[in-house]
Amino acid sequence: MIERSDRDGVCVLALARPPVNAIDLGLVEALCAALSDAEADAGCRALVLTGAEGVFSAGIDTRRIPAYDAAQRAEMLRGLNRMVLALYAFPHPTVVAVSGHALGGGLVIALCGDVRLAARGAFRLGLIEASAGVPFPAGPLAVVRAELSPERARRLTLTSVVFEPEDPLSDGVIDRVVPAETLRDAAIAEARALAQQPAFAAVKRQLRADTVARLRHIVSADDEPMLASWLPRSLTQD
Repeated sequence: MIERSDRDGVCVLALARPPVNAIDLGLVEALCAALSDAEADAGCRALVLTGAEGVFSAGIDTRRIPAYDAAQRAEMLRGLNRMVLALYAFPHPTVVAVSGHALGGGLVIALCGDVRLAARGAFRLGLIEASAGVPFPAGPLAVVRAELSPERARRLTLTSVVFEPEDPLSDGVIDRVVPAETLRDAAIAEARALAQQPAFAAVKRQLRADTVARLRHIVSADDEPMLASWLPRSLTQD
């Protein structure tokens, strides 16, 4: 579910769960494992995370997840929090190349990047959890609060508005829009440039320290309010 390639010290991970890279437990576990391997790889000095042409991730798999039993839903929640922690706290420069549609949890994954590039095109971006009927787990919510201004977080989350990469609503979400055919190369070049800064890792730790501490607490203390009840009526329709 994750395709890896290496470009002279830049580890490129591509989400690969067709057709829309919807997030299920398998994809969560695969991304966690790929991030762990990349972090342990002495030759990996920077990371690029991307998706397929035209789609980054459509978010939580709302077809598959309702079929999970209670134990699987609990593990999904815990896995999402572990995944967000692993990506947000990744010690090396991390560039997310949003290759297409990024909705709900897919956009949360993008928000974990140090720099966020997007392909130019009529792609749909949005934090649509409210309209999809799936509230934020604790880890993803911590990232949204850290990466978006309060007014932008309020607007995007409470209205479930969908916007395109070059829409004014993408300010603070996407850093730069590039032609789709050059997206991956642009992300690799950006990651390599970030890695050349001698104090990058130290400054990243400083900048993200509070949120990373919150994420680590969520994971280590199992501090996930949704474990008590993950929308049983909408997610287990009998």
